[in-house]
Amino acid sequence: MGNFFSKNLKFIRENKGISKNKLGEMVGVNQSTIGRWETDEIKPSIDNVEEVAKALRVPLPDLLIKDLQFDNAEQVEVLSDTIQIPVLGTIKAGIAIEAQQDILEYIDIPKEWTMGGKNYYGLKISGDSMYPKYNENDIVIFEQVVDYTIANNKDCAVMVNGYDATFKNVTISEAGITLVPLNLNNQDNYLPTFYNNEQIENLPVRIIGIAKEKRTRL
Repeated sequence: MGNFFSKNLKFIRENKGISKNKLGEMVGVNQSTIGRWETDEIKPSIDNVEEVAKALRVPLPDLLIKDLQFDNAEQVEVLSDTIQIPVLGTIKAGIAIEAQQDILEYIDIPKEWTMGGKNYYGLKISGDSMYPKYNENDIVIFEQVVDYTIANNKDCAVMVNGYDATFKNVTISEAGITLVPLNLNNQDNYLPTFYNNEQIENLPVRIIGIAKEKRTRL
């Protein structure tokens, strides 16, 4: 494999603005392994190399065949106007369930969305309480928020009891927060749920994301 891989890995990773830790998560190894690959201390398996190429979205030969830092015969575009965010798991769009923290996959979003330090994550929808706007297995991209007052009349991921997650439209009033399912004409008794200010503070109830975009797969 020569030493092209170690040099090209570091060159491409840094140009794409991907940390060792993030790349390790994408490939399934720890960040120290990424660092040892980049210093040519250890060699990756061919399966590892293929996973790295997939994660960095570059052709496999670009990692192995030549030194990209010094080869002027062919320019390779390694910068991107997108970044990858994790899809953290399944969020129940019906009755609140324990939030899933496992990463199912990574998806691309425009890099410009992150201007101003904004952060995003994706969640996969399970259930039909937000039908017909959101369907089973839709991936919804959420902007992380701290100030819940900006969530009024928006579709939000909400943490209840500090660990249960649900997806609802949020109505905020002086008296508290109401979580409203969109599918009110149903046989599963989906009904709005109201939390007063005391419950919001003590349970607690927290807005953890405002829906920005949904992606439906055929």
